[in-house]
Amino acid sequence: MCKVIAIANQKGGVGKTTSAVNLAAGLAEQGKNVLLVDLDPQASLTLSMGCREPDRLEHSVTEVISGIVNDEELSEDFGIIHVKDRLDLLPSNINLSAAEVSLVNVMSRELVLRIYMEQIRSRYDYILIDCMPSLGILTVNALACADSVLIPVQAAYLPVKGLQQLIKTIYTVKRRLNNNLQIEGILFTMVDRRTIYAREIVDEVNEVYGKSIPIFQIEIPMSVRASETSQLAKTIYDYDPKGKAADAYSKLTKEVLEHGC
Repeated sequence: MCKVIAIANQKGGVGKTTSAVNLAAGLAEQGKNVLLVDLDPQASLTLSMGCREPDRLEHSVTEVISGIVNDEELSEDFGIIHVKDRLDLLPSNINLSAAEVSLVNVMSRELVLRIYMEQIRSRYDYILIDCMPSLGILTVNALACADSVLIPVQAAYLPVKGLQQLIKTIYTVKRRLNNNLQIEGILFTMVDRRTIYAREIVDEVNEVYGKSIPIFQIEIPMSVRASETSQLAKTIYDYDPKGKAADAYSKLTKEVLEHGC
């Protein structure tokens, strides 16, 4: 049974894309069939997966959305790129910005992506949606079709400050659009445990949210090697397999698998 996980945070630079790439790679290594969906016009995920000129792609998530809106019949693998064994990508490009604007006047605009997911989810064990850094209509679409939300949060004041609005949005979507939506967990990223500041931020989030929201025990450490993977279009397992970030993402993968469906 497929599990759809939206990776969301309206704050940019908190490790959403890096977490999506490495969690997907970890799940694929564990024998799971995984689809990555890039739902950001900046196409960071698409670039990270090796597609260097996303704006030249003939088909992307933009055409999928417009096809659903216009009741077009899409082939089973429309727009999907096979990246490696057990790992596929539905890419994005700048045209998604226009698609986001056009959704404003569409009937049931929050549920467009859900229609697509219902068509393809039987092919995969996991679908990971890398959301854009906003709480706009595209992110709401991701939440409306997801089984759970993974929230990467950098261990810093401003990213943590935005948690309240994101969690409020998640619960609003749960009430109005998707009763099955759960929070997979808050994932601390870019954590430097050597600093009192980082430790205080982690402790504060655990104190405020720990009793009501799952928080992953594993923390993704600050790692220059991990930040370099996007530019090189490699996973952390390929680039620095014995590093602390690879170990952390491996443990995150096992924790996600334990959560199951």
